[in-house]
Amino acid sequence: MTTPTKTPAQTAKSEAKEFPKTRKFTVGEYYRMAEVGILHPDERVELICGEIVLMAPIGNPHATGVRRIERFFSRALGDAVTISGQNPVLVGEHSTPQPDIAVLLFREDDYSGKSPSSEDVLLLVEVSDSTLAYDREVKLSLYAQASIPETWIMNLVDDCIESFTEPGPDGYSRNTVYRRGDRIAPSTVADVEFEVEDLLPPVPLSTDSEIQNEGESGA
Repeated sequence: MTTPTKTPAQTAKSEAKEFPKTRKFTVGEYYRMAEVGILHPDERVELICGEIVLMAPIGNPHATGVRRIERFFSRALGDAVTISGQNPVLVGEHSTPQPDIAVLLFREDDYSGKSPSSEDVLLLVEVSDSTLAYDREVKLSLYAQASIPETWIMNLVDDCIESFTEPGPDGYSRNTVYRRGDRIAPSTVADVEFEVEDLLPPVPLSTDSEIQNEGESGA
């Protein structure tokens, strides 16, 4: 004779899972931490969605991309806009990212009287190599939700520039990829167009040792 066994009933209470809540910092609290020395002046950090994020070290390809964008933007746009490189932009109550380039509405005082905020932004550019996934998944969403009209990702991994427009609460609805040989134009600045080749870092030339190795292998 088999004795039946009973399986304990699963109650809604036992199935419920509760996780601790995180405490988000505001922009004001973030800057206060810098004022009192909790955050040191030489720390490369930014506030994203209430969390203090360590910024990745800047390698040479990244730095080259930033310099080229600054140079070509300054030459083409002149005093029609304010170009801000790697400086904070206020995006809501809990975020102050530092995009590699921010093209802002022109102000004669260069924003000495107020910090730039999302309402002042015409175009943001992020130069991405090791941070590519983070920029696409986190920062793009943040920028779209803040109604920033256009964001470019200079994608150093795939050697292209990705343009994101038509922002909304669920992200940007339009994404266009531009490669060497293409021309790219900001949707928010009239009568301006750039060669993608000019903005991307130059393709590295072969070194003498590489040329020598190729010659030896073909001998």
